Amino acid sequence: MIFGGLVSITFRQLAPEEIVALVARAGLEGIEWGGDVHVPHGDLARAAAVRRMTGDAGLAVAAYGSYYRVGVSETEGLRFEAVLETAVALGAPLIRVWAGDRGSAAADAAWWARVVGEGRRIASLAQAAGIAVALEYHRNTLTDTNESAVRLLAEVGHPNLRSYWQPPVGATTASCLQGLKGVSYCLAHLHVFHWLAQGEAIERRPLAEGRDAWAQYLAVARATGRDHFALIEFVRGDAPEQFLADAQALKRWLSSVRAAAGDG
Repeated sequence: MIFGGLVSITFRQLAPEEIVALVARAGLEGIEWGGDVHVPHGDLARAAAVRRMTGDAGLAVAAYGSYYRVGVSETEGLRFEAVLETAVALGAPLIRVWAGDRGSAAADAAWWARVVGEGRRIASLAQAAGIAVALEYHRNTLTDTNESAVRLLAEVGHPNLRSYWQPPVGATTASCLQGLKGVSYCLAHLHVFHWLAQGEAIERRPLAEGRDAWAQYLAVARATGRDHFALIEFVRGDAPEQFLADAQALKRWLSSVRAAAGDG
């Protein structure tokens, strides 16, 4: 089944209490808590407090959205063990990480080997704690193209490593579907938004305008037979009111997907 939720960094300006209240008001089911502002890496007391307030509101902690970059963060002073400890305190079932700090076109064989090797290491560490690891699907990392994302997941080859997915801005629906299907075997969650590219500029649009494409993406995710969160990430004008409207659109789509699949 697919559940609706919010990526907390959509509203970095709001306190965790305000995030929880907003998601509950929207009638969604979970939150991916960000590791930069709302649940900082290593702040176990904050993580435990956010875990409590999330659960008290009847919401799920969908994931811990860390800013750990595979192949980079250890050398910059952020140990994965600290990220993992925070995720445990938060009660997160999954940690989101980034596949390095450069795109696939700029990555040589040594860089690939470094990211692959560390990917295996952190996936094993998290597995021992009962937590999955998933790669952000994003530009300027080794998941910046459909082909590179598939290659990285295959080369790491760890059963505890999964993939997020989001539509690359400016890509065609056909290309997006190809990318999503390529990682569907290990899909974790989806980051949901509708943005339009105008040259180098990106315009955030109301989510409802992306209905036709997202109906197809959600159907692919539902076909995995596993549970996923569809998490709204960033909204037009950074406005809570736009998020509430986007949440209503997402809920309509999820109801349709569930009905088509015969879910309760």
